[in-house]
Amino acid sequence: MKTEYLEYHDGDTVLEAYVAYDERAAEPRPAVLVAHDWSGRREYACSGAEKMAELGYVGFALDVFGKGVFGKTGDIEGNSRLIAPFVEDRALLRRRMQAALAAVRSLSRVEPDQVGAMGYCFGGMAVLELARSGADVEGVASVHGLLGRGDIPNADISARVLVLHGHDDPMVPPDQVLALEEELTEAEADWQVHVYGGAAHAFTNPSANRPDAGTVYSEKANRRADAALANFFTECFA
Repeated sequence: MKTEYLEYHDGDTVLEAYVAYDERAAEPRPAVLVAHDWSGRREYACSGAEKMAELGYVGFALDVFGKGVFGKTGDIEGNSRLIAPFVEDRALLRRRMQAALAAVRSLSRVEPDQVGAMGYCFGGMAVLELARSGADVEGVASVHGLLGRGDIPNADISARVLVLHGHDDPMVPPDQVLALEEELTEAEADWQVHVYGGAAHAFTNPSANRPDAGTVYSEKANRRADAALANFFTECFA
């Protein structure tokens, strides 16, 4: 596996992705954007890109905040401030996602018509906004993502949508899951929601160990999520 950092831009904002791929691949491969949680494009998002590379894709851990802008594990107030501008301004978030999509499509190793996206926590919201923007991507997967809809209209949703959700996630109560299901049904999208019983927020992140905040790693739910993601992208790129 080859890994490298790549600068790209959204207007005047410099962004930095982490890219993972099999350098022995002779032909362009499908790519999967990996959107980070509220602490930025740190190790966990990069490991997600590496997982996609292990599946045979180009993994592209994108950057929403800007090059060198990172939060800290467990810093609830600081990380909340980082995501606030994007939660409040969904047009800005969509633009950052479109910038990442354009960047990954420009890579010679990528088959530009075969791109998907996945995201963790805040990144789950980010990939859902990519789908809501009408982006021409094969599929998006939200992993213990924030599901709430913004205040700007959706375009036609052409991407397949997968949502992996922990039933005990205090940040995303059941009524928000139902609201998303109704939104996607109204949009006539191809969607599926997997709900893991006993799983809290951030259930795929081994460093999540804050029961008081509702963020707890679950080996079982993580294993099931990995299998669901592998199956989903196999279907998307078939």
